[in-house]
Amino acid sequence: MAHSVDLPDEAACLAMLADLGAPPRLVRHGRLVLEAAEMLLVTVERLGVEVNTRLVRAGALLHDAGKSVHVAELDGPGARHEEAGQELLLRHGAPAEVARCCVSHARWRLMECSLEELLVALADALWKGVRRADLEEKVVAVVAGGLGRSGWDVFVEMDSRFEEIADGGRERLGRSG
Repeated sequence: MAHSVDLPDEAACLAMLADLGAPPRLVRHGRLVLEAAEMLLVTVERLGVEVNTRLVRAGALLHDAGKSVHVAELDGPGARHEEAGQELLLRHGAPAEVARCCVSHARWRLMECSLEELLVALADALWKGVRRADLEEKVVAVVAGGLGRSGWDVFVEMDSRFEEIADGGRERLGRSG
């Protein structure tokens, strides 16, 4: 279980959201994405993959921080919150790798992403029951490559977890307010 002491823990992330004036619904969203991320982390760690769990947790909680200023994007489409969130977090002292999750969770197809960033992006889809085959395949490929195993072997182990998380999406959506 890899940790980096300079990364914010859950309490620090929640305090940062409060400092940003994040609406309660945005905080709930971060917590629900964190639930999905925790389930992914259990599986990844069980497979023996080195992963910075603290980065995944902070990224899950803070990835939509920009919606505290682009509030319309809480209910509607838009990407203005992505770069705004990164800038806000950097101004509030968040480490760059955490702030980057504000952009990478939505633009993972267009940028080189760490496993941690991909897990945040995947948790942000699965929490509400959405399966994204291309993202799941990318996560599986990174995990398989890190383990020196075939993608298929890793997929078989990870797909059931993806399905389990997605299956809980309706219930989590009901709690999202």
